[in-house]
Amino acid sequence: MSAIVVKDDIFLEHDPGFGHPESPQRLKAIYKRLEKDDIKALYKVRAPRMATRQELAWNHTAAYIERIARTAGISHYQLDPDTSTSERSWESACYAVGGVFTALDDIFSNDFAGGFALIRPPGHHAEMDHAMGFCLFNNVALGAHYCLKRLGCQRVLIVDWDLHHGNGTQHSFYQENRVLYFSTHQFPYYPGTGLATECGEGKGEGFTVNCPLEPGAGNEHFASVFNRLLDPIAKQFRPDVILCSAGFDIYERDPLGGMRVDTNGFAFLAAKLLDLADELSNGRLLFCLEGGYDLTGLSEGVAAVLRAIARKMKKNEKNIVDDLKKSDVSIKGLEEALRIQKKYWSSLE
Repeated sequence: MSAIVVKDDIFLEHDPGFGHPESPQRLKAIYKRLEKDDIKALYKVRAPRMATRQELAWNHTAAYIERIARTAGISHYQLDPDTSTSERSWESACYAVGGVFTALDDIFSNDFAGGFALIRPPGHHAEMDHAMGFCLFNNVALGAHYCLKRLGCQRVLIVDWDLHHGNGTQHSFYQENRVLYFSTHQFPYYPGTGLATECGEGKGEGFTVNCPLEPGAGNEHFASVFNRLLDPIAKQFRPDVILCSAGFDIYERDPLGGMRVDTNGFAFLAAKLLDLADELSNGRLLFCLEGGYDLTGLSEGVAAVLRAIARKMKKNEKNIVDDLKKSDVSIKGLEEALRIQKKYWSSLE
């Protein structure tokens, strides 16, 4: 089966301003890569729908939704030092959330091997009542709400491999035991959240898993985190669906990052999640675009993920991925996370 890809020119209409790293050029580079012969037969494009205000309110306050709506038609509106809007940003943001819903509907129809929502603005920093870190609405968090409210799910796993910690997603479900939030991220770094000791509160205690990593982590380090920490926890949690905040700013040459992941690393991360989805979630897995600011790393990383979804990895790529599935290195952030999470997950013993 092919992958489902949510793609639309509306996402090019969000323009944070001259010189901003989260520019429309990011998607243009991906769109150009999607037309190459090795990729273009591996996916089917779906157009997004707009999310309604009622759906946005699952994760955001009415006052905040109205604030973003009022930016429509305004050429530039500054929401915080990093985050601004243009004339069609409100529309683009609503379609970004709705694009996640569209892809989930298709994935739950069992007609596709998995999906990638190529959307912007990104979402995992967006808080309940304010914009942050280039993000307007929290696309992945709203996707999790959609799974719980509309698709009959009881448990949702969110995996966030973006360079930056997804503070907004974590806060959305910090007291919730139906959504497990798992994050790898560079630390200390923006936004300052994501300590390994941040594990959730109340009934949500133990359902937030943070693995902060020092700069320089590469393929083997991320593979070890997924093999030794994510794999046993996911298998004990047994999600009905897996959502991934796929940030490509962990790429080795990303201008905002300090990590050392290459395209083979992205192929591994995708393949590992696909293995878990096949075993636990009837193959239900959706990748949602977050960061990534080196255009080559971004476009080739997306291509690697799509090849993994379609089970069409290159021979050498597959060999490297198979080797990474055996990776078991010891790194500071991983050992700390394992020590802390053993309190909550017997599968780590």
